[in-house]
Amino acid sequence: MLRRIPRLARVLTLVGAAAVMLATSVGAAAVPANAEGQPVRLRVATYNIHHAAGPDDVLDLADVAGEIRQLRADVIGLQEVDRHWSERSAFVDEAAWLADALDMHVVYGANLDMDPAAPGQERRQYGTAILSRFPIRSWSNTYLPKIDNHEQRGLLVADIKVRGVEMRFANTHLQHDNSAERIMQAEKIVELLGDNPKRTVLTGDLNATADTTEIKTLTSVFTDSWAEVGVGDGYTYSQEDPHARIDFVLSSPDLQPRKTQVLTTADGSDHLPMVADFAVRR
Repeated sequence: MLRRIPRLARVLTLVGAAAVMLATSVGAAAVPANAEGQPVRLRVATYNIHHAAGPDDVLDLADVAGEIRQLRADVIGLQEVDRHWSERSAFVDEAAWLADALDMHVVYGANLDMDPAAPGQERRQYGTAILSRFPIRSWSNTYLPKIDNHEQRGLLVADIKVRGVEMRFANTHLQHDNSAERIMQAEKIVELLGDNPKRTVLTGDLNATADTTEIKTLTSVFTDSWAEVGVGDGYTYSQEDPHARIDFVLSSPDLQPRKTQVLTTADGSDHLPMVADFAVRR
């Protein structure tokens, strides 16, 4: 089933700011959207949705959609997204389902691509997605290095014009149990996005903390928005026992982070979503 009885906790409270940030859009207040000569506001989120199953392992895409809606983000990078994958997600195209429910544009990066469960059915895919309030002009998905028979990972990149400004959004999900592999993947991401990126945001479940070599490889090029302007401890994993910040919203140096927070009441996944506000010069 795609829906169940709504969970009791539905009040959005973000660490250190309750619902004020999302309800009143602090970033929008601080950065006028259309004033001539003023920076453009931008809100970006990252969320590993765990195929829309929370800690109770019950599928609930409607719950995930509600949490994404409350973030009020312009662009969201999603990880662990099923597309006709298996019974665990009712063979639903989760990326398309969420885009339709939220009235957003979407692109999908299939990092695992399997034969259909039965002849004539859709291919079984698993990967990442980017949701956008604005039309996506072009996109690509590039496989990242992997070791032996480990899970294939990828870098999904979309070009989107946000309030008149050309932007590039990248989304990834790095290997979960091998630091050497993550280092290779981080180096490939820098190669793909460039060591001097412009108007670029990188989101993802990076499966590593900020003090590791793989994250330092990325933050040598990109700004860690939470380290700059984060509120609270920033822990995104696990939902039941938050103790580590492994989900990131990174940006090229020409973007100005305004505020970054974690949605601590989310229960649609085993991760918590992170949302960041930016100012972008025209």
